[in-house]
Amino acid sequence: MGWSLIPSRLVLDSINLEIKKGEVVALLGRSGCGKSTLLHMVSGLTLPSSGEVVINGNTVRGLSPRWVMMFQAPSLFPWMTVAQNAALGLRFVGRASDISARVPEMLALVDLAGFADRNAQDLSGGQQQRVALARSLAPDPELLLLDEPFSALDAFTRRSLQRDVRQIARRLGLTLVLVTHDVSEAVRMADRVLVLDANPGRIAEDTAIDLDDEQREGGCERFNAELVRLMAIYTAVAHGAPPETPSETFVSIAPKSQQA
Repeated sequence: MGWSLIPSRLVLDSINLEIKKGEVVALLGRSGCGKSTLLHMVSGLTLPSSGEVVINGNTVRGLSPRWVMMFQAPSLFPWMTVAQNAALGLRFVGRASDISARVPEMLALVDLAGFADRNAQDLSGGQQQRVALARSLAPDPELLLLDEPFSALDAFTRRSLQRDVRQIARRLGLTLVLVTHDVSEAVRMADRVLVLDANPGRIAEDTAIDLDDEQREGGCERFNAELVRLMAIYTAVAHGAPPETPSETFVSIAPKSQQA
């Protein structure tokens, strides 16, 4: 897969990637390596100049309620209540009749059941991101894309959301792809980490994170060993040449549903 801003400069090149149903995959790399561009192509916000993105057998040609993205900012309407904000995704896809049942269920899932009638602007940053998560989950997507939605939060709130989003994804059978600069976040959340090199962006390393949920809480020897290992990989890629990349240009994702 390739994508360029101008003909003389490729942002991404030779991206050959398959993500399995139910995986949590982190795209890790320094600024400018094309992580967010790749995520935007998966979502349909941007189309590749060559190659294709395929989700569950369907070539991505635009946005879809089957794959949704959370951004760095929660982008809530401050004059609306929590419940009204959480319902927007369902309204946009023409499922307003599902709001009365679906929104309370999603607010309970993200620990905001008691905040439905609160004004969105009165919530903390972490609570606002939980509303954005409920809004994203309400249409029942197959794939959730995370573009550093926890980066502006304090350390305690960020860790809580990292844990909860991973657990929710497991419970719902979601496939997750997240962009991060944070090595510890990649270790806490991902089953697999793709380390990208830059100029143009390429997958330099593809490595599994072998931790159970308890170990991902941190502080144990196994977590620290994985953190040190991934940091070494990240540093080596940032300061060295990436390995040879495959000639095929293809991204394939198989989320929870097998229906077209």
